[in-house]
Amino acid sequence: MDVRRAHERYLGGDPAAGIESRHAFSFGPHYDPGNLRFGAVIACNEEHLGPGAGFGEHPHSHTEIVTWVVAGELTHRDSTGEETVIRPGDVQRLSAASGVRHVERNAGSAPLTFLQMWLAPLTPGGDPFYEVVRGIADSTPYALPEAGAMLHVRRLSAGERTAVPDAPYVYLHVVRGDVHLDGEHLHPGDAARLTDTKDTEAVAANASAELLLWEMRGA
Repeated sequence: MDVRRAHERYLGGDPAAGIESRHAFSFGPHYDPGNLRFGAVIACNEEHLGPGAGFGEHPHSHTEIVTWVVAGELTHRDSTGEETVIRPGDVQRLSAASGVRHVERNAGSAPLTFLQMWLAPLTPGGDPFYEVVRGIADSTPYALPEAGAMLHVRRLSAGERTAVPDAPYVYLHVVRGDVHLDGEHLHPGDAARLTDTKDTEAVAANASAELLLWEMRGA
């Protein structure tokens, strides 16, 4: 298990424009050849946008982009014709495939925090694809077969336990609350990269917790 703390993320964005980004993996000017990916995950960006702030139209290709809103509302528009508002509990996925452009903004009056996770597809190319799953339940994992991955959302009360999937690769991110994991105490924004997990459990420490776990079969 490799634990990465929230304060160790690479800082980016444009604070003057109301954008603060925290990158868990090598990203843009923060090139780190030893931190390019884990399993299929190639980026896990924690984005903070002030009211009215956002990212102008920009391109992506050959990437599976999954977004999870922590607080606030995210307005999304892309070149496939989709325009939606994403709220906490929703899973948004944009399969960039052979190429797509999109815009992401905080059109609301409250601060926005969201996680955006990029996964490498098993086979590049194809047609862009977009979908939103509203109010995903703990018991319903979100399958991403194009990347050989599955996303699990776990919400725990204080002292409650949950099994970590047995898999070649598991990427666990703490959205909120504190969690005990195999002798480590994880706080919001912390992540753990686990290899060949077996019979591993996460326990909510002393408050309600929310976890995102990517179960992956290989790199």
